[in-house]
Amino acid sequence: MKKSDLIQAVETRRGTSSYGVWTIGVTDDPQLRKDQHNNDGKDVQYWTQWRTDSESDGRDTEKYFLDRGMKGGTGGGGYAKYVYIF
Repeated sequence: MKKSDLIQAVETRRGTSSYGVWTIGVTDDPQLRKDQHNNDGKDVQYWTQWRTDSESDGRDTEKYFLDRGMKGGTGGGGYAKYVYIF
């Protein structure tokens, strides 16, 4: 999925809720990352993930939403093949 489609998909999933209630991240292994968040005591009930067309699309999408107030941080995730929110 290209960056513009990723942004639209995340916005659709977010709906009318505040950016600040969501966490965004990138990863090369979504199941492992989901398990890590769950083991850290985070509620991953609303986990959704998308496969990116490129690492730069994933990282750019992550930054776009971090700048709007989603929780998370840049830098992790290995090769960013997936964008996820929860």
